[in-house]
Amino acid sequence: MTRSSYKGPYVDPRLLKKIEGKKHLETGVIKTWSRACVISPEMVGFTFGVHNGKTHLDVLVSEDMVGHRLGEFAPTKKFIKHGGKMQKELEQKKKEGEIAAAQAAKTVTEGTAAKK
Repeated sequence: MTRSSYKGPYVDPRLLKKIEGKKHLETGVIKTWSRACVISPEMVGFTFGVHNGKTHLDVLVSEDMVGHRLGEFAPTKKFIKHGGKMQKELEQKKKEGEIAAAQAAKTVTEGTAAKK
């Protein structure tokens, strides 16, 4: 459910107090745990350290982020990769291709060095 329109967007007053009167270029990372805070136009240009449950992820606020929440830009779950036999085979083929390309580049550089 969204917040009712007559209440307006939720902007954490402590966060607004931290950026009040400061310049976005001179201010470092502003740490916050308020993931539900809606990004307002005053926040554009600042870098926020949004807590994802483990660490603070740096989020540089731009104009197209206004109206979204800070938590949308700091994912809480880390995607590693899909596993399985097919994935291992694909990774093995990719690694063999990289090795072959490196060996080909090595022979080309040796050939040019022998000509000189």
